[in-house]
Amino acid sequence: MTTAHALQPAREEARPPAVRDAVLRRYGEDFPEIGGSWNETLGVLLGHRSVRAFLSDPLPAGTVETIVAAAQSAPTSSNVQAWSVVAVEDRDRKARLAALAGGQKHIVDAPLILVFVADLSRHHDVAAERDLQLEGLDFTETFLIASIDAALAAQNAVVAAESLGFGTVYIGALRNHPADVAAEVGLPPRSYAVFGLVIGYPDPAVRAEVKPRLPQEAVLHREAYSREAQLDAIARHDHHTRAFRVNQGLDPSSWSDLVVARLRTVASLKGRHVLRDVLGRLGFPLR
Repeated sequence: MTTAHALQPAREEARPPAVRDAVLRRYGEDFPEIGGSWNETLGVLLGHRSVRAFLSDPLPAGTVETIVAAAQSAPTSSNVQAWSVVAVEDRDRKARLAALAGGQKHIVDAPLILVFVADLSRHHDVAAERDLQLEGLDFTETFLIASIDAALAAQNAVVAAESLGFGTVYIGALRNHPADVAAEVGLPPRSYAVFGLVIGYPDPAVRAEVKPRLPQEAVLHREAYSREAQLDAIARHDHHTRAFRVNQGLDPSSWSDLVVARLRTVASLKGRHVLRDVLGRLGFPLR
């Protein structure tokens, strides 16, 4: 399939083959502009893949603390640090979390799941110790700050874990039953589990491949948002997604097919359509 990204021979000679391979795996096509500047960190980032088959081997001592240190090094809005993380290694608790997440077996098989929490409880407690009320605590903006802080921290944790040779996968399905998850890991009011992050040694018998992403024309806009290149970029991505899925033994759905199926009905939200009401009961009025 021809694309707008014909190779540039002079530029290509300057790029190590490993860089071009990383770009091809990530996009399903080459972007010769990528790779003029390169390092090991970029290799880890472009090589990310979701792992869903893990060995049960325990992680080395200090691994959790090291990964959390990386997570805490992520940016945080106004230094509010509105997130926490619950490290779950107990097999029975992991099994209960797996059941709440729709029966995802890898949560049990892997040695660790980190439950990342948007956490405004300690801010409330700090103010209460001073006999103060925080007027800004109950607004949607503050809820977003906590959720975004948790997401930024978690992504740092992913990069740290994968740089150490571990596999990872996010578990957004913890939001299917947020009140039950909160009870399982003992969350206080004004906190909720944004998602889980499973970490462990990938099972070498089950190869996890890099899933292609949209071409940059679909997501990179110069100076102002433009829709002109979207259709061609999406068509190319549909082609690469079909090829990827066939290679993985899956049905030949396109990315567009999958997006429509994921968002077409309320049922596809798997219970999260009531998330706002449940968050209210967990202490987030979202004014």
